[in-house]
Amino acid sequence: MKQGIHPKYVDCKVVCACGNTFMTKSTKEEMRLDVCSACHPFFTGQQKHINRGGRIDKFKKKFNIE
Repeated sequence: MKQGIHPKYVDCKVVCACGNTFMTKSTKEEMRLDVCSACHPFFTGQQKHINRGGRIDKFKKKFNIE
């Protein structure tokens, strides 16, 4: 490896919007996230499956048909 061309690899504090924080390694000292594994629906099991309907159902609902 060439000397002096690579960024510093330092400890990084990661802060999520939900308040969860953890430490990792990165080229930045701090990162802010919108979603982490503590609050993401896939990892928490809080995922909601909503039957939104197809295009025809949306059209019928919009124009009060049937």
